[in-house]
Amino acid sequence: MKFLRAWLEPRILAAILILASAAWIFIEVADEVADGDAVTLDHALMLALHPQADAAAHGGPMWLQAAARDITALGSTTVLSLLVCVVAGFLLLLGRRRTALFVLASSISGALLTLLLKDAFARPRPDLLPHGDFVTTASFPSGHAMLSAIVYLTLGSLLARLAGARREKGYIMGAAVFFSAIVGLSRVYLGVHWPTDVLAGWAAGAAWAMGWWMAAELAGARRR
Repeated sequence: MKFLRAWLEPRILAAILILASAAWIFIEVADEVADGDAVTLDHALMLALHPQADAAAHGGPMWLQAAARDITALGSTTVLSLLVCVVAGFLLLLGRRRTALFVLASSISGALLTLLLKDAFARPRPDLLPHGDFVTTASFPSGHAMLSAIVYLTLGSLLARLAGARREKGYIMGAAVFFSAIVGLSRVYLGVHWPTDVLAGWAAGAAWAMGWWMAAELAGARRR
């Protein structure tokens, strides 16, 4: 009975709503991309972001390009892997082995899912302007957007548990969303992803992080 009541808690119900909404957004965007219906919108948004872009030069001032590359590194596999390992190691020092395993499992499984989705859709990278970053994988969904959403939202939820007041929790989760957002936007600005790639990455990452958070919460409620 207690486990059933845990499913009916407002925060769990809210998490289910967020997960379902994010999954629906990903499915809808993926369907548009698979059918080729997203091309017109993607081109329009890319050209709106770079009105002076041409085949010879990447649009925008040099300082903004440098800033975009710095920001996009916050969602790179290297930076996120280091961050996850450091946090997991700290949790192990605190004796929180289950939580450390949760962080590692959600991040590693999310990275594998990203690769599977990229291989499944095999969407070419944008070719409207020179790329501002080195890329080797397919375009859909954005790995930076998806993995940054998974890692930052997961770590944000862990920190939010330690916060007392609601405004503190809101600040932490707001920061997690902010970092995920600017990483995704930097990918579009650097010309290495279509806008729909990033939107799908955000949606898939949020759904994945929320699903793991729900699993952790329900597992904790069952143990109690």
